[in-house]
Amino acid sequence: MHKTTIRLSDGRQLSYYDAAPGQHRDAADRRDLPPANSASQLRYEPFLDTWVIYASHRQDRSYLPSAQDCPLCPSADHLTEIPAADYEVVVFDNRFPALSAAPPGAGPAGPEGPGAGWPAGVLPERPAAGRCEVVCYTSDHDASFAELPRERVELVLQALIDRTAELSALAGVDQVFCFENRGREIGVTQPHPHGQIYAYPFVTPRTEKALASARAYYRRTARNLFDDVVAAELADGTRVVSQTEHWAAFVPHAARWPYEIHLYPRRRVPDLASLGPAELCDLAGIELDIFGRFARLFDQPAPYIAGWHQAPVRAGRDLFALHLELFTSRRASDKLKYLAGSESAMDAFASDVMPEAAAARLREVDA
Repeated sequence: MHKTTIRLSDGRQLSYYDAAPGQHRDAADRRDLPPANSASQLRYEPFLDTWVIYASHRQDRSYLPSAQDCPLCPSADHLTEIPAADYEVVVFDNRFPALSAAPPGAGPAGPEGPGAGWPAGVLPERPAAGRCEVVCYTSDHDASFAELPRERVELVLQALIDRTAELSALAGVDQVFCFENRGREIGVTQPHPHGQIYAYPFVTPRTEKALASARAYYRRTARNLFDDVVAAELADGTRVVSQTEHWAAFVPHAARWPYEIHLYPRRRVPDLASLGPAELCDLAGIELDIFGRFARLFDQPAPYIAGWHQAPVRAGRDLFALHLELFTSRRASDKLKYLAGSESAMDAFASDVMPEAAAARLREVDA
């Protein structure tokens, strides 16, 4: 992998990732953009012990632009976020980030918040200091992750590993989340094939809850919860969709979404940066396998959310297991799964599709 980093005209960072050196990636951003300036806020929700992010500047971001106006295409026919005339993989600071740099002179956030005891007062707030980055998988506007060649998926993974390591080293970052939203039904605002990376200034509620369960399980059994769940799924076998020497993909026993796959390395590691060469070599193939199954599950590619769940930067790394969660909001070719009263109001999921039936259907799909 060869990395070239430049600055856009408003000061944001952009990095090109190429499979080999020798590419010309020194084109300057010819747009006259004002200095990047966004201010997000965190407000504490005391009943659920979580932080909520507010980023009103995101209301101005572009929505479903045409290919002729796409900001994620190369700067060939029009000036875009990527100054080069072509590229392989690009990562850059989001122009409309949910999390933004701390304001000048801001002090450290302090330990208040989830997992650190009750904060001062019941209505605390603080800057939502973090990083949000965009990951462009290809310059081809009409492609998708499932259609990428294996070599390109390997390069995307190298970029995610590089960003995970660099963002994890930043002061104030507590967790790094790499994810992709795909499809209008999910709420995607940019159709160009891309993912995102959030570097949170707190540990997310989902991870906090998983770690609390893992700690309680270890106290009862002296065993790791993630290890035992993966072993139990493989021993049962009825929900296994695909597996290789180093990876296993299965529909979880208590899947919340109609079609949902979890992908785990057989050796527990805390994050992408901790994977070994053999695991990385194996990963691109099985990712293309499961994403291909989602693309062929219905009469049109399934909308989905795919996210790499990684251990927090400083907590629970001995308990948490890196894994990918891939799920779709579609429950049939012509039906969506809506998060209505029970799910949205009470976070109590109800599904129309049994996990075993979902796994059987996904195994049937020719990836």
